[in-house]
Amino acid sequence: MALNPFNPFVRALSLVGFEAFASGQGLNPADMLRRASLPQDSLRRQDGILSYRRYCELLERCAAQSGNASFGLQYGLFQGIDVFGELFYLIRNAGTVGDALAELRANYSLYNGAAEVDFDLEGDVARLGYRINAGDMPDLRQAEELACSVGVQLLRALAGAGWKPATVRLRHPPLGDEATYRRALGVQPVFAAPRTELEFDASVLSLPLGAADARLRQLITEHIARMERLSADELPSYVRQLLRNLLPSGRATLEKVAGCMAVNPRTLQRRLEQEGTSFQCLLDETRQELARHYLDDPSFSMAQLAGLLGYSDASGFNRAFKRWFNVSPLKWQKQHGANRQPRLLRSRRLDRQS
Repeated sequence: MALNPFNPFVRALSLVGFEAFASGQGLNPADMLRRASLPQDSLRRQDGILSYRRYCELLERCAAQSGNASFGLQYGLFQGIDVFGELFYLIRNAGTVGDALAELRANYSLYNGAAEVDFDLEGDVARLGYRINAGDMPDLRQAEELACSVGVQLLRALAGAGWKPATVRLRHPPLGDEATYRRALGVQPVFAAPRTELEFDASVLSLPLGAADARLRQLITEHIARMERLSADELPSYVRQLLRNLLPSGRATLEKVAGCMAVNPRTLQRRLEQEGTSFQCLLDETRQELARHYLDDPSFSMAQLAGLLGYSDASGFNRAFKRWFNVSPLKWQKQHGANRQPRLLRSRRLDRQS
């Protein structure tokens, strides 16, 4: 399936280690996120989604602000395998290095909808490439260097700390001192190449991964199968996820969601209409889903629940709930067996039971 050219996304996991690394470069991490128009809570909600365009902008801003032309390259080395999150456990529990790279290629869209990992063989030569699928993206040099150094760290983790590529290719001229590239990657890169890739001896692919655990691999595979991939035809899902993140702050407007996605609000509305829905419809559906979930916990007051759903007061929530379900929230709770009690009374009963 083709990746979504409309607005590529990346998981917030791509910012793992950002706070520590950016601080070490003399930067204020929160300020850099703000300048790139990325949510401040991205560092805490690693399963959230970000505009890849703004992620790339963040890396470029950090390189310029810190005066470190190798910011992306060094940040990728700093992140290493942590940037893959749960996907690394699936990779690590494959049978061989080759199996692990095949798993990475097959599942990369769980974490990045803007790029693909290419893995191919030609005789005794293996290549692991990184290809961004959006032609109108801004400067990608820092992002591509980050991906390249992450790839090196991954293969070192799989094949041994002494592993190094035979050739590294980057699509742009050197951004700084070429000695920095040699230290980071183990070899002198080929610059201004047709594509970004690591080339290495194919014999590495047959190396067994000693820690492989078939049962753990099955569990991880089942978990990953339930995750949403950042691929085409998922625009409504992206919007719902952003709404779930934004509602408690009361900022879940069309303009705010469009801003998070780096698109014009009218463009977003038009694309949603092409998907057979609208922003207001998705907002109502998301609020209904969350309202039912929160009402299962009788310890929430109606004022708290209204706030979590982005309403300024409980009366606005009550009116909306009656419009959705033809019943008040309190009556819905009673019908579904939720026994409302004052929080203090509930905690005392729990204390007596313990």
